[in-house]
Amino acid sequence: MEEAGSSKMGNVEDGKRLFLPAGRTKRRPDMIAEQIKDYIRRERLRPGDRLPQERELMDTFQAAKGTVREAMKALETQGLVRTRSGPGGGAFVAKQSTQQAMELLSTHFFFAEPSLSDIYAVRKALEPEVAALLAGRMSAADLADLEDTIRIYDHPPADLSDQYHQRVAELDFHSALAQLCPNPLLGFICGLMHNLLRELPVARKIYADATPFSREEGLSFQYRLMAALKDGRGDDARAIAHEHMIFAETYMLRRAAALE
Repeated sequence: MEEAGSSKMGNVEDGKRLFLPAGRTKRRPDMIAEQIKDYIRRERLRPGDRLPQERELMDTFQAAKGTVREAMKALETQGLVRTRSGPGGGAFVAKQSTQQAMELLSTHFFFAEPSLSDIYAVRKALEPEVAALLAGRMSAADLADLEDTIRIYDHPPADLSDQYHQRVAELDFHSALAQLCPNPLLGFICGLMHNLLRELPVARKIYADATPFSREEGLSFQYRLMAALKDGRGDDARAIAHEHMIFAETYMLRRAAALE
């Protein structure tokens, strides 16, 4: 990419204008932020590439400094842009991590938390498909990592703190499968469900509850699933994962009712 100051975004007419349905308007900074996104796509910029300097953005969009800065701040909040001060500084394309994206989406549900049933409705529908897609496609290293995760909770906990850690590790097993899913959108949605479950107050209470739980039955599902994944038995993997989700939902709802 050309050095900042010599790179050219072109005028607004050269890019993609934002056409909105009648009755809907966007704030000027939001419109500029969308056009900068279009520019990044059009120029095929990658993380680390420099964006045009503030003065050029102001000239391009015929916008005040404060408007341009607000647009760039919005992109920075979204994780798409990072700024650096000092010599060689400026605005650069950034890559938002999966965890950052999930944290942003989790914030959307902060004041309207999904229920356990909401989360498990998605898990029952999607996680069996993740398992079916992964059957026969996992490397020996991937399978070994899953086995290492299972070892965290394949024995009785030493205390309540250890129990909580084990319960979260059980969820980590499914998150690992989601991260390996060849369909990135499917894997991301499943991972988001796990993230919401980790943060859901009622789920955290259940994980910290001293009431004994059927660890052996949960482990049996995961061992059976591991065998199906190794053998490439997609239909079996899907059925086992679905059965496991039903079992997990039943347990979580029963414990939630008891704690209430």
